Amino acid sequence: MAAVRRADATWEGNLTSGSGVVSANTSRLFTDLPVSWASRTAAPDGRTSPEELLAAAHASCFAMALAHNLNGAGTPPQRLEVSATVTFDQVGGGWRVVSSALTVRGQVQGADGAAFQQAAEAAKDGCPISQALKGNVDLSVESTLVT
Repeated sequence: MAAVRRADATWEGNLTSGSGVVSANTSRLFTDLPVSWASRTAAPDGRTSPEELLAAAHASCFAMALAHNLNGAGTPPQRLEVSATVTFDQVGGGWRVVSSALTVRGQVQGADGAAFQQAAEAAKDGCPISQALKGNVDLSVESTLVT
């Protein structure tokens, strides 16, 4: 059975001076997070952006995929600390998401650096958010195994 999730956004005004809010309709874990064009292209100033929300989605999806890969290799992680840095930039006269750079620090008993890197690369390529971005966004991962 498919999992369906919904978020809602409301916008008022024009692009550059207007503003809006975004809410998680399904979980209701956040409501009315403020968004603006300036929060996308300049300083956040207490507001989020679609790119920050995409970074959160990518980091959490990657963490789950990596935990799954490591568990499948017989080395379940004790802890994974993941960051995703999404870059929004002008390309060819328009704006687009150009990259998502993942970094992960992992405590994984029984794994070596090469196995951890291999699992991280597979998770970068295989997580559903990466799959949605693949071919449109440059994806990378940097992994560090912590002992």
